[in-house]
Amino acid sequence: MALFSKNYPPEIAARIPPGQRLVKTWPVLHYGPIPTFDGTNWDLELAGLVENPVTLSYQELRALPNADVPADMHCVTGWTTLDNSWHGVSFRTLLELVKPTPEAKWVIAHCEYGYTSNLSLEAMSDEDVLVAWANGGQDLEPEHGWPLRLVVPKRYAWKSAKWLTGLEFVDENKRGFWEVRGYHIHAEPFGEERYSYQEGARAELEP
Repeated sequence: MALFSKNYPPEIAARIPPGQRLVKTWPVLHYGPIPTFDGTNWDLELAGLVENPVTLSYQELRALPNADVPADMHCVTGWTTLDNSWHGVSFRTLLELVKPTPEAKWVIAHCEYGYTSNLSLEAMSDEDVLVAWANGGQDLEPEHGWPLRLVVPKRYAWKSAKWLTGLEFVDENKRGFWEVRGYHIHAEPFGEERYSYQEGARAELEP
């Protein structure tokens, strides 16, 4: 169900990026099948250009300091949902754990079935970025990324990759699944950074 822009009060309209419509539902969009999870053979690998590579079991991950993040979500297909409540572990907590080297400039999110997404370390280091296992006080449904998804609220939702299994710190950008298919590296909704043809000449070098 969508709400039309002419009905938005000013304080709501200011939170909706250009080209977006507000929806009350949470649409399900992803490529490929939904993976199964039993909690025994799953881990999160934090590797690459870091001082302390770490592999965390699901129990170890959830034992780290937890964080709650209220945030809006904007999908490149044109829908926006407001006031999501995410629960998980802040990406900044993971940074403290692994300590990226000075050469690390980008982060590659690795997910089930070989899916990847990429963002600059600068964008990932924002205070509202986390790895989440719950939304709205409930565990994520499998179709929304259970047991773990990356959440990057200030970027289009494909950057908030579902079924996360690893974060790799690298010195050069490596385009992810949707990026090699023509989508923008940085994906900032209020700048309408949707497609790769909108990128500047130095986009792959600039964080």
